[in-house]
Amino acid sequence: MAKGVEKSSGVPRRVGEAREVNYGGPAAPDFGPLARDRIPVRAMTEKDLQALIVIDSRIMGRDRSGYFARKLEEALQESDVRVSLVAERDGGPVGFIMARVDLGEFGRIESVAVMDTIGVDPDYRDQGIGRALLSQLLVNLATLRIERIRTEVDWQDRDLAGFLDHCGFRPSQRLCFDLPLS
Repeated sequence: MAKGVEKSSGVPRRVGEAREVNYGGPAAPDFGPLARDRIPVRAMTEKDLQALIVIDSRIMGRDRSGYFARKLEEALQESDVRVSLVAERDGGPVGFIMARVDLGEFGRIESVAVMDTIGVDPDYRDQGIGRALLSQLLVNLATLRIERIRTEVDWQDRDLAGFLDHCGFRPSQRLCFDLPLS
């Protein structure tokens, strides 16, 4: 290759020369548009509380009504930006994703979304519901210019870890520490 010429993507070009856009290359990630096109996803409302509790108890095998009442209150009343969503099928909610936007924590200033709860009714698994919810959430967050989304997963929850891995999540460079107080 001649001096002052570099080879990028198999096409020689002069250093400093504008790069031509290759429309034949793979498309940029768009967070799974087909899933969110097939499954209606909307903003979460107060009327969704009972459905969320039922879906969660079917997943977890126990009632966490208090947790969901607090999370819904936080998502709808205390948050400046509402990003929690519900997926619908057959006339009612069949999945949900709850997230919040943080503009900094632990001394860092960065726009980060924290996804703290996601659930899909077991009768509707493997139908793209979780993917549709996450897809719409990511599009909404990108519109808000959020730079990153973060979540935590129980080490033993292989299904959820696998889902997140399939959606492009990777282990963080941060370590989370716990100290039992009992």
